[in-house]
Amino acid sequence: MTGPSNVHHRPSMVLEPEELTPKLGLWIRTRLWVQVLIGMVVGIAVGLLVSPSGAALVPQGVADSLAAWFALPGKVFLALIQMVVVVLVLSSIVIGITSSGDPEFLKRVGWRVMLFFVVTTGVAVALGIVLASVARPGQFIDADLLERTLSVAGVEPPAPAGAQPSGETVSIPERIIGLIPTNPFGAVLEHAMLQIVILAIFIGIALIAMPADRAQPLLDLMGSVQELSMTIVSWAMLLAPYAVLGLLAQITIKIGFDAIVGMSAYVGTVLLALALLLLLYLAIVAVLGRHSPMAFLRGIRDVQLLAFSTSSSAAVMPLSMQTAEEKLGTSKALSQFIIPLGATVNMAGTAIYQVVAAVFLTQVFSVELSTSDLFLLAATTVGASIGSPSTPGVGIVILATILTSVGVPASGIALIIGVDRILDMSRTSINVTGDLAACVVMERWIGPRVQPAGVAVAPA
Repeated sequence: MTGPSNVHHRPSMVLEPEELTPKLGLWIRTRLWVQVLIGMVVGIAVGLLVSPSGAALVPQGVADSLAAWFALPGKVFLALIQMVVVVLVLSSIVIGITSSGDPEFLKRVGWRVMLFFVVTTGVAVALGIVLASVARPGQFIDADLLERTLSVAGVEPPAPAGAQPSGETVSIPERIIGLIPTNPFGAVLEHAMLQIVILAIFIGIALIAMPADRAQPLLDLMGSVQELSMTIVSWAMLLAPYAVLGLLAQITIKIGFDAIVGMSAYVGTVLLALALLLLLYLAIVAVLGRHSPMAFLRGIRDVQLLAFSTSSSAAVMPLSMQTAEEKLGTSKALSQFIIPLGATVNMAGTAIYQVVAAVFLTQVFSVELSTSDLFLLAATTVGASIGSPSTPGVGIVILATILTSVGVPASGIALIIGVDRILDMSRTSINVTGDLAACVVMERWIGPRVQPAGVAVAPA
């Protein structure tokens, strides 16, 4: 009689072919970043097949028509997000402030967060100026390319919302007064996000100062509004992979590789600057936040990919708040205050792009910049980037206002507008990375002291 076997039979870790497909499908369905990545690859591949500068499988007119249809899911996705972004920002900031139950919350958090955003934006601008001055991408531009580009540039970029007519200047005190939303409904209609943020902060502080029984009905309403907004956002997120596929297909069809190759030195300089800014954020996360940089990157990859694909900080704001709370361990009060605020005022990625573009164009047009001009350029870029709308393509519009301050004709934007969308996607991804880095740092600095109303802090 054979004795008991000493061999322990363990389940095989090798999946049979018939088991592999369902498990792979489940893995893909439960990971947004995989779906977005697949959408990006398929979108670029489809775009290259259709693009006149790629395989050119269809005529130019048909390609343009297909590009519009490919972009439809993406446009619907962005429209759904834009439909609720104002009420989502308003309700999230109010809830973020009031959930602490502490009138000192804004004082403790607000100045630290704003200092973080302003300092990192300033460092980004300085980094961009140094890199563009050393690399000098403007010297690689062929004069024939410049002449051809400017000859077909028949339309100047649109003026930014709220810009004053040529020849009129607005003083700093007037700008400060203009931040106060004297017409809240007008701010909502115009999507003036910085004014909406300020309105939300005032509402949150006032609710904390009010008697609890009088404030509770409005707090309940804000909670319902936020829940309603997040429900609509959850519906929109079902379209995210298809939106990514369609938007990238459209971009590839429109741009192709010809424009990118001709501007490769400029594109490479901007991407290198953004990569250095990413490394700066990772260093901040490691040193100030005491958080593993690799774990941080793994936690935010969904947000980065979606931001890269949609070019909109506002579009990924709900996912950013969810990621900060569930994957980075940020308290709800902090995430719901920092993320909407960061989507409005933290534009370090946009700032570094703008300053590199401005220095690049000064090199192309042989405009010499003195030290004082560089300081003026840095100050203008930081000021212009803070509070800029978190919507696709806004960076190129803001750049038009910066160029005039350094003596570069605004028509020079025609040279870089062909590759702007690719860079817009990249800088948006860095912008949201900065927002999440701020969450990690603030959670370590003051997070344990931020508790929901009525919750006692356990003794150490």
